[in-house]
Amino acid sequence: MTDMQPLYDLAPALELMALGIVIALGPLAWVWWRGRGGTPVRRLQALTVLTLFLTFDLVLFGAFTRLTDSGLGCPDWPGCYGNASPVGARAEISAAQEAMPTGPVTHGKAWVEMIHRYLATGVGVLIIVLTVGAWRQRRAAAQLPQLAGAAPALSPWWPTATLVWVCLQGAFGALTVTMKLFPAIVTLHLIGGLVLLALLCVQAVRQTQMTQGVVPVALPRGLRWLLGVTAALVALQVVLGGWVSTNYAVLACTTFPQCQGSWWPDMAFAEGFQVWRALGLLQDGSHISFAGLTAIHYVHRLAAYLVLAALAL
Repeated sequence: MTDMQPLYDLAPALELMALGIVIALGPLAWVWWRGRGGTPVRRLQALTVLTLFLTFDLVLFGAFTRLTDSGLGCPDWPGCYGNASPVGARAEISAAQEAMPTGPVTHGKAWVEMIHRYLATGVGVLIIVLTVGAWRQRRAAAQLPQLAGAAPALSPWWPTATLVWVCLQGAFGALTVTMKLFPAIVTLHLIGGLVLLALLCVQAVRQTQMTQGVVPVALPRGLRWLLGVTAALVALQVVLGGWVSTNYAVLACTTFPQCQGSWWPDMAFAEGFQVWRALGLLQDGSHISFAGLTAIHYVHRLAAYLVLAALAL
């Protein structure tokens, strides 16, 4: 039954959007209540920090979705069998679960997948509010030129770029489902989540500095370069870890620090890092070998040593 399910069904889209607004109302009400005596700038800063925190939670829940094999818990997008929740898809989910009890579609996995989508929709609404608030703040500052030089306001293009990025991230979330956990797409979805966190982190830090009157500390040029290189290595390590997960290569090495009783096990790098291919297969349709999975795992492990050295330095 799941094979006949259309990959895209936009019928529940409006219901999901409404649910996202309801979810976002909680954080918005909390920010308004806590900052009712403060300035609009401080409320926008508080909302940015809270959105950053909730986005971090969203990324963690995405990892939980992946680790519980719930990525195909609802095999269509954006709803679940054309419904806004698994409640309306009980019959379809039960049929799929009966046909394959340990398969990708079960009631539990469907709820995990849809909760992830609900949270993502709520975060998207919060980012829309941030964008609108930033542009209104810019307009207010332009109407008060005497205060324009008092504090360097954050450019509204930051939240605007974040809004564009979260829409792109949603598209990759849809492709994750419709392309049946295609390893490259799943990994790009992980990268997109990290970039979203970085965009929100920059805004939260700069707005906090602005509202508290904190001046950033100037670092020596060499240390700045070292921090930049280390950050790039950490990002690469996360991507390699995502590639291990999306290819189910975690158990290719079950001992540490050696792998399969060797410091340099049999590895097929060309297979392991053939990027554009279906899950478990190579571009020619053959199955990826165990040596290919070993290469994926062991490169991630080797890169960890390099990251550890850079962090220690």
